Amino acid sequence: MRASRFFIVTLKETPADAEVVSHALMLRAGMIKKLAAGIYSYLPLALRCLRKIENIIREEMNRAGAIELLMPLVQPAELWMESGRWYKMGPELLRFKDRHERDFVLQPTSEEVIADIVRETVRSYKQLPLNLYHIQTKFRDERRPRFGLMRGREFTMKDAYSFDRDEASALQTYQAMFDAYTRIFTRMGLRFRAVAADVGNIGGKASHEFQVIADTGEDAIAYCPESDYAANLEMAEALPLIAQRAAPRETMRKVPTPQRETCEQVAELLQLPLTQTVKSIVLAVDGEDGAQIWLLLLRGDHELNEVKASKVPGLQRGFRFATEAEIQAAFGCRPGYLGPVATRQAVRVVADRTVANMSDFVCGANEEGYHLTGVNWGRDLPEPHVVADIRNVVAGDPSPDGKGRLAIQRGIEVGHVFAGLPYAESMKLTYTDENGRRQPIVMGCYGIGVTRLLGAAIEQNHDERGIIWPDPIAPFEVVICPVNYRQSEAVHQAADQVYEALCAAGVDVILDDRGERPGAMFADWELIGVPHRLTVGERGLKDGKLEYVQRRTMTTTLIDVTDVVPFIRSQLSR
Repeated sequence: MRASRFFIVTLKETPADAEVVSHALMLRAGMIKKLAAGIYSYLPLALRCLRKIENIIREEMNRAGAIELLMPLVQPAELWMESGRWYKMGPELLRFKDRHERDFVLQPTSEEVIADIVRETVRSYKQLPLNLYHIQTKFRDERRPRFGLMRGREFTMKDAYSFDRDEASALQTYQAMFDAYTRIFTRMGLRFRAVAADVGNIGGKASHEFQVIADTGEDAIAYCPESDYAANLEMAEALPLIAQRAAPRETMRKVPTPQRETCEQVAELLQLPLTQTVKSIVLAVDGEDGAQIWLLLLRGDHELNEVKASKVPGLQRGFRFATEAEIQAAFGCRPGYLGPVATRQAVRVVADRTVANMSDFVCGANEEGYHLTGVNWGRDLPEPHVVADIRNVVAGDPSPDGKGRLAIQRGIEVGHVFAGLPYAESMKLTYTDENGRRQPIVMGCYGIGVTRLLGAAIEQNHDERGIIWPDPIAPFEVVICPVNYRQSEAVHQAADQVYEALCAAGVDVILDDRGERPGAMFADWELIGVPHRLTVGERGLKDGKLEYVQRRTMTTTLIDVTDVVPFIRSQLSR
């Protein structure tokens, strides 16, 4: 490719609406152009990256035994009603009517459609296992699309769906997809972690996220540096930090704490460690007879994990944070002074594992301006109704596998695998076994955010000059930058020869023949992020040399013109 025949539109200034590094750099590098909130055109440079990403995905999916098909973007509402998601999903599911007043959706995912295909075509155990995938446009009507491609409304996704005859076969498929994803992200040159994750709206029995490690990532990942344990914050198990409850040593006392509504303020006033305090969070579960009030207790330095709370028996059907009126009725005072001792009405108490083993702790007295010290389970209040892991882990917590301490890092979710999806049951997917009996099919789901990978790769790979693409997904592997290409016959001839030699060797190369000044030319390609640059200039040619610059390190090496092909091959093979 010659730059004069390509579409290169770089910007010197960062657009005002750019929110994160990847968004700013893609706009400046002329890779994307905003059409509407969360909707972008992918210009030629970005499209080249996307096609390389798609090719890697296809190769590894095919290698794992998956078969490609293509399902429509527009889907009839009847399938979504049948699965139940028409009612469960909120406004992010874009619904519309056609001219005949029939309901349709713009698909955010394709479980319903693929389930319909399989139930109409798969009859016998001889047709299983089956794994089908496609790479298709998706649409989710995000309330506040932001961060460029990281949280857009229209995006491209690879989603695969597996169908097995039993749990054992399904777990084999799950492992095959897990291994394929590991190869995919490794081949792309990305640093990532596979972490245990919640099944969320998709449903299922097992789930892992693939997170690209980046300081700007939205997700927090807990991992153990001494082992393979890794989980997102929603799923990371928080072990009790107190092994066994100590015997009471203090008498419970009510102490004045005027205008001290947080654990931090109370601990400071009483000159006690924050770890001796207990915070109260009040939830409500609506029912036919009114709202059931729940009191969740965490140590003062810990935070509630709502996903974990949603798994507590009794809270599984859905909860909300209680209103101030409901709190007043249950505790006799406003928030800030709440506690589990002597509440006014029946309140279900859930204690985090650590809180359940605390003694002589400090909590609200259910009276404005007062807290209780020296509180102990069994003596001053009944044992909690439920003891559960309901908090976020923090750095330094013991690893659940017993092999060290947890650390926290940020990540960007780019892939997700699920096992044991419920759609096979809700949409009645069955097959006939060897004995002629109908048996339920076990379904799995596996997604990769194709366009999101562009943003994630940049968030992980950039510097003050611009993007630093990993070789396998760069728009071009090599750029040739001739100095005075249109003025110097020697430079013109040498640059063309190098270009033709690299093309013949199968290198994805672009020759910048636009006649730009060296500074502007170099700045463009550093911004765009092509990983390898060859500079052709009269001074170097006099000695038979070219200047090679490695984009990631910006180190410069002089190489012989005659050695350019083997040298570049050696760089690309690293």
